[in-house]
Amino acid sequence: MIYSIFLQAEAAPQGNGMLSQLLLFGGIALVFYFFMIRPQQKKQKDQKKFISEISKGDAVVTIGGIHGKVFASDEETVTLEVDKSTKIKFERSAISLEASKREAGKA
Repeated sequence: MIYSIFLQAEAAPQGNGMLSQLLLFGGIALVFYFFMIRPQQKKQKDQKKFISEISKGDAVVTIGGIHGKVFASDEETVTLEVDKSTKIKFERSAISLEASKREAGKA
Protein backbone atom coordinates (compact mmCIF):
# COMPACT_ATOMS: atom_id res chain seq x y z
CA MET A 1 0.00 0.00 0.00
CA ILE A 2 2.77 2.47 0.85
CA TYR A 3 4.47 1.55 -2.40
CA SER A 4 1.39 2.59 -4.41
CA ILE A 5 1.27 5.98 -2.61
CA PHE A 6 4.89 6.65 -3.56
CA LEU A 7 4.10 5.78 -7.16
CA GLN A 8 1.23 8.26 -7.24
CA ALA A 9 3.39 11.02 -5.75
CA GLU A 10 6.08 10.44 -8.37
CA ALA A 11 3.56 10.58 -11.21
CA ALA A 12 2.59 14.22 -10.46
CA PRO A 13 4.01 16.64 -13.07
CA GLN A 14 6.57 19.08 -11.61
CA GLY A 15 7.34 21.30 -14.63
CA ASN A 16 4.00 23.14 -14.76
CA GLY A 17 4.19 24.35 -11.17
CA MET A 18 7.66 25.76 -11.69
CA LEU A 19 6.68 27.58 -14.90
CA SER A 20 3.57 29.15 -13.37
CA GLN A 21 5.56 30.27 -10.33
CA LEU A 22 8.16 31.88 -12.59
CA LEU A 23 5.45 33.67 -14.58
CA LEU A 24 3.85 34.90 -11.34
CA PHE A 25 7.11 36.39 -10.04
CA GLY A 26 7.81 37.93 -13.45
CA GLY A 27 4.36 39.54 -13.46
CA ILE A 28 4.89 40.93 -9.97
CA ALA A 29 8.24 42.39 -11.06
CA LEU A 30 6.58 44.09 -14.06
CA VAL A 31 3.83 45.55 -11.87
CA PHE A 32 6.43 46.96 -9.46
CA TYR A 33 8.39 48.48 -12.33
CA PHE A 34 5.45 50.15 -14.08
CA PHE A 35 3.59 51.35 -10.97
CA MET A 36 6.44 52.24 -8.60
CA ILE A 37 9.91 52.48 -10.12
CA ARG A 38 9.16 54.09 -13.50
CA PRO A 39 6.96 56.96 -12.20
CA GLN A 40 9.55 57.77 -9.51
CA GLN A 41 12.33 57.93 -12.10
CA LYS A 42 10.20 60.19 -14.31
CA LYS A 43 9.45 62.50 -11.37
CA GLN A 44 13.16 62.75 -10.49
CA LYS A 45 14.03 63.51 -14.12
CA ASP A 46 11.39 66.27 -14.30
CA GLN A 47 12.59 67.76 -10.99
CA LYS A 48 16.20 67.80 -12.17
CA LYS A 49 15.17 69.47 -15.44
CA PHE A 50 13.10 72.10 -13.58
CA ILE A 51 15.97 72.95 -11.21
CA SER A 52 18.42 73.34 -14.08
CA GLU A 53 16.04 75.68 -15.97
CA ILE A 54 15.32 78.10 -13.09
CA SER A 55 15.73 81.69 -14.27
CA LYS A 56 15.32 85.19 -12.87
CA GLY A 57 11.71 86.16 -12.22
CA ASP A 58 10.33 82.63 -11.72
CA ALA A 59 7.99 82.20 -8.76
CA VAL A 60 9.08 79.11 -6.80
CA VAL A 61 8.49 77.25 -3.55
CA THR A 62 11.32 75.74 -1.48
CA ILE A 63 11.20 72.35 0.22
CA GLY A 64 10.68 74.26 3.48
CA GLY A 65 7.56 75.95 2.08
CA ILE A 66 9.02 79.42 1.49
CA HIS A 67 7.45 81.19 -1.49
CA GLY A 68 9.50 83.67 -3.42
CA LYS A 69 10.60 85.04 -6.76
CA VAL A 70 14.03 84.21 -8.17
CA PHE A 71 16.19 87.33 -7.85
CA ALA A 72 19.49 85.82 -9.02
CA SER A 73 20.96 82.40 -9.65
CA ASP A 74 24.31 80.78 -10.33
CA GLU A 75 25.59 77.21 -10.72
CA GLU A 76 24.87 76.05 -7.15
CA THR A 77 22.66 78.66 -5.47
CA VAL A 78 19.49 80.64 -6.05
CA THR A 79 18.67 83.94 -4.35
CA LEU A 80 14.95 84.37 -3.69
CA GLU A 81 13.20 87.65 -3.02
CA VAL A 82 10.59 86.75 -0.42
CA ASP A 83 9.47 90.29 0.44
CA LYS A 84 10.10 93.72 -1.03
CA SER A 85 13.65 93.97 0.28
CA THR A 86 14.26 90.55 1.82
CA LYS A 87 16.47 88.18 -0.11
CA ILE A 88 17.46 84.67 0.96
CA LYS A 89 20.08 82.47 -0.69
CA PHE A 90 19.25 78.74 -1.15
CA GLU A 91 20.93 75.74 -2.71
CA ARG A 92 19.35 74.82 -6.04
CA SER A 93 18.38 71.43 -4.63
CA ALA A 94 16.19 73.19 -2.01
CA ILE A 95 13.79 74.44 -4.70
CA SER A 96 10.76 72.20 -4.74
CA LEU A 97 8.47 73.39 -7.52
CA GLU A 98 7.18 76.31 -9.50
CA ALA A 99 4.58 78.29 -7.55
CA SER A 100 2.14 78.42 -10.46
CA LYS A 101 2.11 74.59 -10.58
CA ARG A 102 1.43 74.46 -6.84
CA GLU A 103 -1.57 76.77 -7.24
CA ALA A 104 -2.86 74.71 -10.18
CA GLY A 105 -2.59 71.54 -8.06
CA LYS A 106 -4.79 73.00 -5.30
CA ALA A 107 -7.67 73.89 -7.62
